[in-house]
Amino acid sequence: MNILILGSGGREHAIAWKITQSSQLDKLFIAPGNAGTSQLGVNVEINVNDFDAIAKFSVENKIDFIMVGPEDPLVNGIHDYFLADDKLKEIAIIGPNAEAAQLEGSKDFSKQFMKRHGIPTAKYQTFTKETLEQGYAFLEKMKPPYVLKADGLAAGKGVLIPTTLKEAKIELKNMLADAKFGDASSRVVIEEFLTGIELSMFVITDGVSYKILPEAKDYKRIGEGDTGLNTGGMGAISPVPFATQLFKDKIENQIIIPTIKGLKKDGIVYKGFIFIGIIKVGNEPYVIEYNCRMGDPETEVVMPRLRSDIIDLFEGVATQTLSERDVVFYDKAAAGVMMVSGGYPEAYEKEKQIKGIDSIVDSIVFHAGTRKDGAKTISAGGRVICVTSYGKTIEDALEKSYENASKITFDGAYYRKDIGFDVETEKKK
Repeated sequence: MNILILGSGGREHAIAWKITQSSQLDKLFIAPGNAGTSQLGVNVEINVNDFDAIAKFSVENKIDFIMVGPEDPLVNGIHDYFLADDKLKEIAIIGPNAEAAQLEGSKDFSKQFMKRHGIPTAKYQTFTKETLEQGYAFLEKMKPPYVLKADGLAAGKGVLIPTTLKEAKIELKNMLADAKFGDASSRVVIEEFLTGIELSMFVITDGVSYKILPEAKDYKRIGEGDTGLNTGGMGAISPVPFATQLFKDKIENQIIIPTIKGLKKDGIVYKGFIFIGIIKVGNEPYVIEYNCRMGDPETEVVMPRLRSDIIDLFEGVATQTLSERDVVFYDKAAAGVMMVSGGYPEAYEKEKQIKGIDSIVDSIVFHAGTRKDGAKTISAGGRVICVTSYGKTIEDALEKSYENASKITFDGAYYRKDIGFDVETEKKK
């Protein structure tokens, strides 16, 4: 099998790492990739949204599967682009078509979908610039804090949680009338704030059947104790100790099955990964959001725990025979610690030489924002390196990851030292 991965982050490096373990792999390409993926396959300088260039490369290199990492090309319709061309439609795209990708591409679409199919989620209403006054009135009926979500994709920055009514009204105006997030906030979903603890569930589906992958919990805030600004994710753990089998059964019965059935009922063919952001309120699961791809940095702990051949799963998706494939997990924990550039998630410096990677033996080093400069590895993003380790327990895995993260250095490097701090407390409840 010849496989092309689209993307350049830690998620794509982790998927590439998993793909290379399959005996079915012939050639692996990553576009555009990073310093880490270059050690597993061939990096190709193609933009993930340049469908013409991706198509040309895929034909020339006899690509069998295109594994789409980030959400942008999916929402922009790469799956539809390939299906519309007789030369390209035999190349399987692992990722949903544009309509199905609206589960992530439009918060209003996903909320309407959940409401229509009885999937538990926070109460909400959607507003535009023309209905700004109604938005103010809706906020006045709610209790703080308030959740404001830009309807469209905003690079992970489109969710605001103001703590006062005055601040909420100002931010609503900023988003709708002043286009704070551009077109992404031409519509804004206001929803009730749910109090609980979050986790991420991952499903792969061929449009008919589904398989559940290992769950994970990531840590979005830059500061320890979950303080400070939101980031793309500072680390992740899997399994999630408070996600008991009973709780996961509730997620499957109340959320996953209605999601798969709902897509079919709506005539939406969904082929690929579904990431479901869950919040545990008391002992009940609610959906915070859907994503139409794997999460990052969760993939960096989910892939190491997946024992199954991932190419076998891709074949199941492509040929709609996923029900015949097995999903098996390793019975051990994985924990990832993200090393980021100083100043991230605000202004940060890049182009810093990274040292110490070659000295790591007990952990897997996934590259998130790196590039090669001759023999040197250079930082090329806000999130730079994810150090993932196995352990009998989460604590064992974290201890290894921290020990090895301390051996990797670059100017301004920072990482949280409390990943997993909250899970045991929740487990005891």
